[in-house]
Amino acid sequence: MSDYGQLQIGNAGSVDAVQFLLLGAVLFVIGAIGVIIRRNPLVILVSIELMLNAVNLTLITFARQLHNTEGQLFALLTMVVAAAEAVVGLAVLVDVFRTRDVDDVDELSELKG
Repeated sequence: MSDYGQLQIGNAGSVDAVQFLLLGAVLFVIGAIGVIIRRNPLVILVSIELMLNAVNLTLITFARQLHNTEGQLFALLTMVVAAAEAVVGLAVLVDVFRTRDVDDVDELSELKG
C-alpha cells in the first residue's frame, strides 16, 4: 500500500501525485490564457474544454489518492457536461457563421439576425 503522496500505476510503479496536480495546473493556465487572449470563438471553446480536462485530471488525482470513487464519478459527470457544452457551442457557432462572416467574438455582441 502506497502512502498518500504516491499513486500506484499498474505494475510499473508509483508516481508522485504532485506531478499530476502540476500538469493539471499547467493545462488550466494554458486554457485560461487561450480564453483571455484569443478572439476566435472556436479556439475559445477548445480552451474551455482544455480547462475542464485539467479540472478532471485534478479530480481523478485526488480521488485516486484518497481511494474514493466519488471524485471519479464527479469527473465522469463533468465529461458529460463538457461534451454537451461542446455540441451546443458548436451548433451555435455554425449557425452564427452561416448568417454572418465574423472571426472575432467582439463582433458577436448582438445575437440579432
